[in-house]
Amino acid sequence: MKICMAGACGRMGRRILEMAVRAEDASIGGAFDMPRNAGVKLEVGAECGQPQTVIVGAGAAAEIAKSDVLIDFTHASVCVNNARLAVEAGKPAVIGTTGLSEADQAELRNLAEKAPIVYAPNMSVGVNLLFKLTSQVAQTLGLEYNCEIVEIHHNLKKDSPSGTAVRLAENAAAELGLDYRQHVAHGREGMIGERPKREIGMHALRGGDVIGEHVVHFIGPGERIELAHRSNTRDHYANGALTACRFALKAKPGLYDMQDVLGLK
Repeated sequence: MKICMAGACGRMGRRILEMAVRAEDASIGGAFDMPRNAGVKLEVGAECGQPQTVIVGAGAAAEIAKSDVLIDFTHASVCVNNARLAVEAGKPAVIGTTGLSEADQAELRNLAEKAPIVYAPNMSVGVNLLFKLTSQVAQTLGLEYNCEIVEIHHNLKKDSPSGTAVRLAENAAAELGLDYRQHVAHGREGMIGERPKREIGMHALRGGDVIGEHVVHFIGPGERIELAHRSNTRDHYANGALTACRFALKAKPGLYDMQDVLGLK
């Protein structure tokens, strides 16, 4: 499969290109990034003894046309348009961009009626297992255990909380009969009174070069359950994106997530 990497100059983009060279069933069909990065030469493949130069293209449509599937790790402001270009070209899309608005997600659902789209805030196998376990534990323990989520990322991350943390809170909320927008408290300050039972705490830490850590606490009378995932490398995210591509190339039109890709539903 020939991948087209949107956001090729970013941390995830470069890592996915590296993993695509390493994979036996993948190659790089196209790559693009912000207009100012057109023409940039990216050196990839040295790690696996297959060095090659990827030249960042000037136009998204032209790069998508040379490929079988789009992978998008860009920005919410351009992500949906990139997906639209892929669908118009008859190509599936794998979207790892976070921070999409409800309107953006609605547009992805519309586009997915014409071509397969995998949209997931995190493509790690371990994190997606964490999503499932969070739902199961929340369902079992209920509101007698207070749910608090702590996430840590590097100091260059743009969005807060992370898309992964948001999905964890959404999963817990669904099982606890809560609503993310109404019942998630983003940090606490001042004389706020006792913690409401119908609440999920969300805490975002930023610093250094931390790739990503997420811990879901269920704190009850006399005991605490912690579900944690800590990333030491971006490789498992990159390999997850390639796994999603393999799924999308065989899937029928529809909007999928990594739970579908990994058979966790």
